[in-house]
Amino acid sequence: MEKDAKDYHGFRDLIVYQKSYRYSMDVFETTKKYPKEEKYSLTDQIRRSSRSVPANIAEAWVKRKYPKLFVSKLIDSLAEAAETEVWIDMSLDCKYVEKELHDSLIDKYQEVSRMLTSMINTPEKFCHI
Repeated sequence: MEKDAKDYHGFRDLIVYQKSYRYSMDVFETTKKYPKEEKYSLTDQIRRSSRSVPANIAEAWVKRKYPKLFVSKLIDSLAEAAETEVWIDMSLDCKYVEKELHDSLIDKYQEVSRMLTSMINTPEKFCHI
């Protein structure tokens, strides 16, 4: 049975929020091993964008009374997920992560992106319209 807006009590109930939060923590743990010279560049960028994914989902949730604002914040979250993928690619090319870890992180962010796209395409399941 599909859930709709009344089945969710807060943004923490959303699977996409739970996954994106967990994946941002995976990024955090991964970046602890990055070189110190990356602290104010790649490390900060990838941490910021990965953390913005669940943060924008939370912001979208509180704006769900207004479907266009809800969708707009989800699009922001989708953009941050895409940006995170770029930083993951750069991490591989800079040899800060192994190919296996790279592929795993990319798969996770693509999963989140698919979930966000589904929400963007069906906001009525989440909004009080």
